[in-house]
Amino acid sequence: MTDDPDVFVTTLLGSCVAACIRDPVARVGGMNHFLLPGSEARSRNSEAERYGVHLMELLVNGLLQRGARRDRLEAKLFGGARTIEGLSDIGARNAAFAERFLQNEEIAVVGGSLRGDCGRRLQFWPVSGRVRQAIMSADKTFLPPPPPPAPRQSDGGEVEFF
Repeated sequence: MTDDPDVFVTTLLGSCVAACIRDPVARVGGMNHFLLPGSEARSRNSEAERYGVHLMELLVNGLLQRGARRDRLEAKLFGGARTIEGLSDIGARNAAFAERFLQNEEIAVVGGSLRGDCGRRLQFWPVSGRVRQAIMSADKTFLPPPPPPAPRQSDGGEVEFF
């Protein structure tokens, strides 16, 4: 959380979700980056969701302590991608949780980019609400590891092979 207009937060998102929340009048904002643990079989009121609710409440209450008003809060949601085909769609569950939380708390969602199959690199300026997002392509691979170092040359001596 910050009220410094020069501060921005950067994160990388796959199936995680970033909730960027701010009060445009009090000029204070912050970001939560979360990945709810647990399996699909758990209920909506599971331990995983209680964990998510706790994190979101910490952010909202922190903003209120810095002068924000609940009725002015606005949010942007990012992430929640399905990054690995064939596995359960934890990204969609994270996105649905964030949307449900904000709806229950009557916090307006004014923008964002959720779900899909690509990760994102995100920069968020909490005071202005500006967000810069770069989508990572689905076929992007990591750079190959560097080659192993060349064997060291012996400085002399003889070797006899059998």
